[in-house]
Amino acid sequence: MAKDEKKKDEKKGGGGAAPKSGGAPKGGGAPKAQKGGGERKSMLSKAPHPGRDLPVPPPRLRDHYRSTVKPKLMKQFGFTNTHEAPSLEKIVLNVGLGEAIKQPKMLDAVVEEMAIITGQRPVRKRAKKSIANYGLRQGQEIGAAVTLRGARMWEFLDRFISATVPRIRDFRGLSTRSFDGRGNYSLGVKEQMIFPEINFDMVEQIHGMDITIVTTAGRDDHALALLRELGMPFRGEEKEGRGSRVEARGN
Repeated sequence: MAKDEKKKDEKKGGGGAAPKSGGAPKGGGAPKAQKGGGERKSMLSKAPHPGRDLPVPPPRLRDHYRSTVKPKLMKQFGFTNTHEAPSLEKIVLNVGLGEAIKQPKMLDAVVEEMAIITGQRPVRKRAKKSIANYGLRQGQEIGAAVTLRGARMWEFLDRFISATVPRIRDFRGLSTRSFDGRGNYSLGVKEQMIFPEINFDMVEQIHGMDITIVTTAGRDDHALALLRELGMPFRGEEKEGRGSRVEARGN
């Protein structure tokens, strides 16, 4: 009887020791480390921006226009009223994506990239009519557009002139033949990679866009002088020829 009781005690002791020794891996530090990492990640994502309490600085290009460009244009063209001097009204960025007909998700990436570039949420553009040859249906989303005004317009133009245009491959200057006759200037960008805000690793497809700069000038020579004073790098050879033709037509 004593031997049987000893065997039972050994079995109970052996069976009880296994969970204690094996319980260490289950209650180890791995789950706690994951929990701590998740808390740290959430804290970093919820951290406020360090410059949230600082005042927003005015656009430097707008200050340059008011202090230098505007008086110079008034003297150059003989304006007596300050409201006669040409100024920027709006800048429109437009992207047409034909591939969105078969792959609608590609438009989501375009919208996100345009929001990063401009700092403003784009508007999705829909087809006005159906075209059977292209498989296009009326109301289908095929593009996106952004209209910038005010401070965002001046800041975008400042970044475009100082940081984006120099990144264009084999750049030799902007053409002065892209005015529409009413003081508005349009240009095309072949790829969105020239914008420094775009991360190369996050780009799914290369696409271009159209940029239209709308001014309050009613003539092309006034708009050309305005954009030239703001820093737009036009081609040197076309400045004199185009300017003389526009001035002659205006007179």
